[in-house]
Amino acid sequence: MDEAMDLFGANFMFVLSLLLFRQRVDLLFISKGGKEKKGSKVSAASDAPKESILSKEVKSTTVVGANILKDGADPKILPDSEYADWLWHLIDKRPALSELRRKNTENLPYENLKHFVKLDNRSRIKENNSLKAKN
Repeated sequence: MDEAMDLFGANFMFVLSLLLFRQRVDLLFISKGGKEKKGSKVSAASDAPKESILSKEVKSTTVVGANILKDGADPKILPDSEYADWLWHLIDKRPALSELRRKNTENLPYENLKHFVKLDNRSRIKENNSLKAKN
């Protein structure tokens, strides 16, 4: 059981690190300086971007802040070839319900058909709920 949880945690961290890196999410880095008090006048020097303590080399090779374990380290960013193929499809845009309704459902690929059914059910549930709320 422990091995399964370790494997799940490692896979979770792997996927999380890849998504954070690929989406280029602005992570919160430890920066120099403190917070300004409310109502205090801010000088032009404090408007300048704050310099990060972390080196550029560390930022480009690890996902800073993605560690969830007390004794763990931030995961390393691997080359694209090291990641599973299915992972790259997580960030693909999926068609909207209106676009799927315009297409012939008989010719839709299975994944798009499944997505269409899910969105259509969600839309009908919302419509029924709004009708019930009006009565």
